[in-house]
Amino acid sequence: MRQATITRNTSETRIAVSVNLDGTGEYRVATGIGFLDHMLEQLARHSLIDLDVAVEGDLHIDQHHTTEDCALAIGEAISRALGERRGIMRYGHAYAPMDEALTRAAIDISGRPYLVWKLDFTQTKLGEWDTELVEHWFHSFAQTAGLTLHVENLYGRNNHHLVESAFKALARALRQAVTIDPRKAGDIPSTKGTLGG
Repeated sequence: MRQATITRNTSETRIAVSVNLDGTGEYRVATGIGFLDHMLEQLARHSLIDLDVAVEGDLHIDQHHTTEDCALAIGEAISRALGERRGIMRYGHAYAPMDEALTRAAIDISGRPYLVWKLDFTQTKLGEWDTELVEHWFHSFAQTAGLTLHVENLYGRNNHHLVESAFKALARALRQAVTIDPRKAGDIPSTKGTLGG
């Protein structure tokens, strides 16, 4: 079973995350940041990765630590659930329209964390979530999940739609990349013989 549970406790946050890569998109999410919860629900539903996230963060200071540590824990859980990455498709890409907005995401489960981010906002908050933290969430997630991740908004105006289309594009690309290729189910998809660390 491709599942993992991560507990991350610091002086800034207390986090418990569980994932099941072969799930049905079920979720239980409570970060203390409503808009982030909404985006993580989209991530689970559209990737078909079951996701359980519970965060107690120092929101009395700001949302930075909660956003960052949440992403780090989810990425680490996905990386652990992938194990040696045997048989995975490895690559994934998706376009996600959200009304007037269109965003694409492309990922490589390479073990080489890297984020290319091409998405700008015209407002500073969505609900209570600072929009500058959206990119930081994606960056932190890519770091511990071991992803090369490219996210680009092609067009759009509504900031809610821009963020939601980015999370949905990531979800669909991730769903594709973690899928087991029936023709190579026992093989690591790399000429080096290893992915990740």
